[in-house]
This record gives sequence, C-alpha cells and structure tokens, in this order.
Amino acid sequence: MIYLDNAASTRLDDEVLTAMMPYLKENYGNAQSQHAAGRASANAVMSARDKIASLAGCKPEEVFFVSGGTEAGNTALKGVCALHKKGHLVLSSIEHASLSESALDMQKLGFEVTFVQPESDGAVRAENIAKAMREDTIFCAVMAANNETGVIQPVEEIGKICRERGVFFYSDCVQTAAYLPLPVGFADGMGFSSHKFYGPKGSGALILRNRNNVLRLISGGMQEMGFRGGTVNTAGIVGTAAAYERACTSRETVNAYVKGLRDKFINRVLTEIAGTRLNGSLEKMLPSIANISFDGCDGENILFLLDLKGVCVSTGAACAAGAVSPSDTLTSMGCGIKEAKSAVRFSFGKHNTEEEVDVAFEALKFAVEKIRNN
Repeated sequence: MIYLDNAASTRLDDEVLTAMMPYLKENYGNAQSQHAAGRASANAVMSARDKIASLAGCKPEEVFFVSGGTEAGNTALKGVCALHKKGHLVLSSIEHASLSESALDMQKLGFEVTFVQPESDGAVRAENIAKAMREDTIFCAVMAANNETGVIQPVEEIGKICRERGVFFYSDCVQTAAYLPLPVGFADGMGFSSHKFYGPKGSGALILRNRNNVLRLISGGMQEMGFRGGTVNTAGIVGTAAAYERACTSRETVNAYVKGLRDKFINRVLTEIAGTRLNGSLEKMLPSIANISFDGCDGENILFLLDLKGVCVSTGAACAAGAVSPSDTLTSMGCGIKEAKSAVRFSFGKHNTEEEVDVAFEALKFAVEKIRNN
C-alpha cells in the first residue's frame, strides 16, 4: 500500500506507542482517583500538559485535552456563543465542517453569521475579514491552513484585527500543528488532533488564552480543571504529547523531506499529464498537500482506480467522504463545478519514499488516461 492521504490521518509512530503502552496496560488507574494508581495517571497527564505548553509557548493552564480538532472547534465557537447569548459570527468559507456547521447550528438559535470567501489563490484576505465585522461581532474563525488545498492563511494579520476589536479569534491548527508553530500570540483559541502528526486518534488539545471567554460544553466532574467533564484519556494524552514533541523537534527536517516528495510529484503531474491544474498558490502551501484537478475526469473515479493499484488518496476532507456535491472550498475559490469534482488531494508524510512517489505517479497517469479514453 502507498499511503498518500496523510492529511486525513497518519501512522502511529512506534515511539509514541511505546510511550502510551504503560498507561494502557500497567498504569491504567483513573486520573481522578486518589490512590497510587490514580496519581500515576494524573502525574502523566500533568507532565503531558507541561510538555505541550512548553513546546507551544503558552501556560499549562491554557492547555485543555479534548478528543480532537472537531471538539476543540465546537467548544470554542459554541462556548463563546453560550457566554454572549447573542451576536454576530465571522468565519472563512473554507473552514472545517466542525466550525461551519457549528456556526449554522448557532444561526438556528438566533446568532447571525457571515462567511468570507477566499481569493482564487485559496487565501482569505485579512481586509475582507475586517470588512465583514460589525459592532456586535463576538467570534471569528479562520483556519491556520486549509485541509483540502494546504494554503496557509494570514492568521497573524487576522488575529491583530480581532484583538483590536475585542473579537474572540479561533484558529483551527489541525493541519499545521506538525508543520508550523501555533499562533499563540495572535489567536485566543487553537485546536489540533494528534492523529495528524503520527499520534493516536481520538486525542487532541484546545488551547485557550483565557478560559473565562468560553463556557464549557461538557459538564460532569472536575476533569480538565473543571472545563471538560469525562474520564481522562491518559494513554491518548501521553501519546499526544509524545507525538507533538517529536513533530516540533523534527519539524525542519521533516518539512524539507516531505516538501521534496510533494514538489517532485507536482512537477511530474503538471508536466507529464495534460489538462492538470494545481488548486491554490504553491508559494502559500504547507509542504505536505497537493490538490490537483484533472480535465475530463471525475475525482472519485481517479480515487477508485488508484485504490485498485494500492494507492490511497482523497477527493477532499475525510469528514466529507461520500459527498456527491463538489468541494465548497474549491468552488469558493472560483473553480467551476466540473473542475472541483475532478480534483484529487494527495498528501505526503515522513514515511513516504521517492520510490512510492514514482509508483503513485505512474498509477495516476494510467488512471487518468483510462478515464479519458472511455
């Protein structure tokens, strides 16, 4: 199998699994229990929180462990709305469904929502976010980089605008946590999922610079400093911290390696397969993602033929798999419906090799020719 869907999920690192194993087998006590087994788990959670805070550049009490990016986004947006009870929300139109659907949920409760479109290069302009804001704007969300195109967004500029206007700014960092520093100096809230950087599924973090700006959504016990009830996933949290530490310490090397694989693939596709277009500005992209449209093809058919050859890719965000409509991200960038439906996302990771890139390209070339000749 050649796995080129690392934006959807990654392989668990052996070292991360090793770090988790004691808390799956021997030290399995509930972190809220007062006995020795519980204290061992509680200490592991505290150490993980300290480690992530140190790497991210924030305080330990600003790190809240959650199930992943979806819960982080829901908590931030709905928690701000619950605090204010009314108001206006501004989101980019290319947000992950955890943010866009949450905003639409709040719209049903009386909140007003404005979605801001990106430009044709895939980036949202800070000035357009500013224009969309009103006196009653309470929340703004712009992801650090888009999960379909990999285009990096100007979160620093947007964060400054939000701060000047007293608007809570949330940035979904699910795709960038492994590749870029978290924007802790510019965002009020940030979220990530560990399975995007070789950690366990079902575990991630929400960083809140001021928890008093967000009401909790999950009531229960006093877990997570009273902010999120529910038995603590000690093994997942330990794995998240271990994976994040590895991602941060190897960032420069991994970024260069993955970018080399990705760029080689893009160059071959655009020069050797006619009727292809890269979606988004390459200069503004994460090093791992390439979203390419193929004239005369349906992306789902390309995915199917590649799968038969043992190559795993995606036609968009994993959470939207099976959707029959074209990508909202691509259409909001100005792509036509046919062009958007012909797009395939290839996302590379540190475990991929140059040989895999070459084999995947040949399989892709065969698939496109087969589709176009039928």
